[in-house]
Order: sequence, then C-alpha cells, then structure tokens
Amino acid sequence: MLKSLSTSLILRGVLALVVGGLALAWPGATVLALVVVFAVFAFMSAGMQALQAFSSRSAGPVVGHLLVGLVDIAAGVVALAWPAPTALVLVLVVASWAIVTGALEFAAAFRRGEEAGTRAMFILSALVSAAFGVVLFAHPGMGAIALALVFGLFNLISGSSMLVRGFELGRTNARLHALVPPTRTKTAA
Repeated sequence: MLKSLSTSLILRGVLALVVGGLALAWPGATVLALVVVFAVFAFMSAGMQALQAFSSRSAGPVVGHLLVGLVDIAAGVVALAWPAPTALVLVLVVASWAIVTGALEFAAAFRRGEEAGTRAMFILSALVSAAFGVVLFAHPGMGAIALALVFGLFNLISGSSMLVRGFELGRTNARLHALVPPTRTKTAA
C-alpha cells in the first residue's frame, strides 16, 4: 500500500498527532470512545467465541464457548448502556494493573546479577507505577480524565517521534540512492 517505510512513519505520526490533540481537547469524549472501543471488542470477542463453538467437534467446548460469548455480549451491552460505570471499572482495572506491575518491577530489581543502574531504574519504575495505581484508586473519576490526558500526551510525543524518524529515514534513503544508483534489468527481446 505505502511505497516506503518513511511515508508510513510520517502518516502514522500525523495520525497520532491528530488523535493526541483531540484527546487533549476533549478528554471526556476520549473516555467515552475508550468505553465504546471496549464494547466493540466485547462484541467481536463474542463473535469469535460463536465461531469457535460451532467449529468444535464435541458438545463440551460448544457450551463453554457459547457461555463465554454470552458474557462477552453482556459486557458490551453493559458498556454501552452504562458508560460512566464502565469507565470507572476500566480505570480500576488500570489501577490494579499499575500496582501489580509496580510490585513485579520492584521484585525484578532484586534479581541476581542486576547492575546498580538497572536496579535503580527498576525501582524507580516500580515506584512510579505503584504511585500511579494508588492515585487512580484514590480518585477514579479524575483518573479517567487523567488517563485520557496521558493518552493524548503519549500520542503527541510518539507522533512527533514518528514524524522525525520518517523524515530522517526519507533523507537517509535519498542519500543512499544518490550513492548507489539503482540497477537496470535487461529485458529479453
């Protein structure tokens, strides 16, 4: 589709900048969009469960897949019917994930053979992750907006990075083609 990696990086960078700007401009709408994406994922998962159920050769897996599919449909419907509580639950899931990640990073810091710099980075990352989780648990309503703002900032930073890498790659590609001209192929007469 795209002729070069540099073009792909530039287009992805522009898209990330647009998404990041929108997320920062409308964090409430970003949270709602996240809930809708979760609902769509749940419905798609239900469809996949149905496909697995009807491709199974025995009755046991059919019932299990159909039950999981029904739970997926229920989760999607609940997310769309009650977006605010769904957003709250998603924030609490992220908070739990951050605390568990922090604990695991802290444990990883004390593995055998880790150098002091690596150990310090693991500990710093663990503290930041755990603190993020605690803050989200303490203020989940504000946590949803904060997650939307962090999402926006992340997209602005990563979009800028992709743009820079895309332009650099394009310049490097042009320099390489100037040094090594493309070879011509002979056609059979």
